[in-house]
Amino acid sequence: MMVSAFDQDTKPIILRRIEVWVYRIPLDRPLIASFGVLRSRPAVFVRIEDHDGCFGFGEIFANWPAAGAEHRARLLIEDISHLVIGQNFASPSAMQRELEQRTRIRALQCGEPGPFRQCIAGLDQAAWDLVARRADRSVARFLRDDAPTSVPVYASGVHYDDADEFAPTLARDGVRNVKVKVGFGRERDLDGVARARKAFVNIDRLMLDANQAWSPGQAAQMCADLASFDPFWMEEPIAADHRSEIWRDLAMQAPMPLAGGENIAGAEDFTTAINLGALKVIQPDIAKWGGISGCLVVARHALEKGRTFCPHFLGGGIGLHASAHFLASAGGDGLLEVDINPNQLRDAFLPAGTLENGHFMLSNRVGYGIDIIPDVLLVYQTLKLESH
Repeated sequence: MMVSAFDQDTKPIILRRIEVWVYRIPLDRPLIASFGVLRSRPAVFVRIEDHDGCFGFGEIFANWPAAGAEHRARLLIEDISHLVIGQNFASPSAMQRELEQRTRIRALQCGEPGPFRQCIAGLDQAAWDLVARRADRSVARFLRDDAPTSVPVYASGVHYDDADEFAPTLARDGVRNVKVKVGFGRERDLDGVARARKAFVNIDRLMLDANQAWSPGQAAQMCADLASFDPFWMEEPIAADHRSEIWRDLAMQAPMPLAGGENIAGAEDFTTAINLGALKVIQPDIAKWGGISGCLVVARHALEKGRTFCPHFLGGGIGLHASAHFLASAGGDGLLEVDINPNQLRDAFLPAGTLENGHFMLSNRVGYGIDIIPDVLLVYQTLKLESH
């Protein structure tokens, strides 16, 4: 099976320390999606270290709920770290599989499978960083010898009311693919997307993201209404947990391809979604479920089935670098999601030249190319915990 391809690091992983930091930046202008408003930008960064002093960084999803960042940091240290420290894992993927199995009942007991999955995903990213460092390679080249040195991007997090403001930034960075949020009412969406189309005059592809805003009936109508703008895909027009037949029926009616995956978790559910064929664009998020270990299997399955693979990500700089290495190692012609909104928790990790001509330039250093958390972020730190 594909998983065996990951078990290439012959030296076991035995950790002696886990550290986690929470950062939070208040927003002067909240970020608005169809399901809610983000009034601060959080990030949860994790660092693991083995007995030889080798280390790795990862990032844990923490955008929602509002208090989610601090919760996930405590969950990692107080409820998961003892399952990791001092244990012997043959590979990152072996660690990811074992942690999922060992935390299953805990997650059921509290009804919180998402936070457990997200903590494990962050640990998995960090483990791949660690083993690539031991091999003196970047993560992308550790997973795939001929991985490219850059990946194409698309800008996301765009509310159509802000299109005129963001257009010069996209032109400056050579970004020619843009995703615009919808789901705020029919007339407002139609007018807003029309204005965005006009503002982003030089783009190649426009994508739309409803963030699960509509009922199936509304989604069918809105997909038809928005088809004249020629969207490259419509992302999450309905709730991710709708039955397969509802997704299939909507896909048959929609004039454009449907996209989703950020809110799918587990190999079985991804297999069902890919085989069903309703989603033409598959978007796993390595900070929400599976890390690189789980999501790379998903990516390869999606590509084998002829789907477009574009990883989802919305967070800080560590997770963005990890997603870029993940995409480069997966292959295909997918795009890397890069949030266009200001975010120092991301930008502090992006040196000049990281975004060039619509591409994210991968670091050629070991791991993800991240050795420390920049000191400039210290003012935003709200919590630091560790276990050893």
